[in-house]
Amino acid sequence: MSTKLYVGNLAFQTTSQDLEQLFGQAGTVQSASVVEDRDTGRSRGFAFVEMSSQDEATSAIEQFNGKEIDGRFLKVNEAKPREDRGGGRGFSNNGGGRRSENRW
Repeated sequence: MSTKLYVGNLAFQTTSQDLEQLFGQAGTVQSASVVEDRDTGRSRGFAFVEMSSQDEATSAIEQFNGKEIDGRFLKVNEAKPREDRGGGRGFSNNGGGRRSENRW
């Protein structure tokens, strides 16, 4: 069963291919994806790497957590499931911000 890892504190020039190659030293990488800003397309400084087994994921954490890559010390741990934040982009569901009474 595959295990997804969170990789934080990445240099902005680090690519998914760089991570795939790096984490390949610890085992089989099923996927590696740097998270990008949806507006600019620029790296947000973190990524997710999916290793093919728990043992390989544990090995990757041991090898790369705290390791300096491109001048940054990586933070590597097992990814946590995404929390449901409800309501999308952090706004409440109050009718788009319209007032219930007209005060103008």
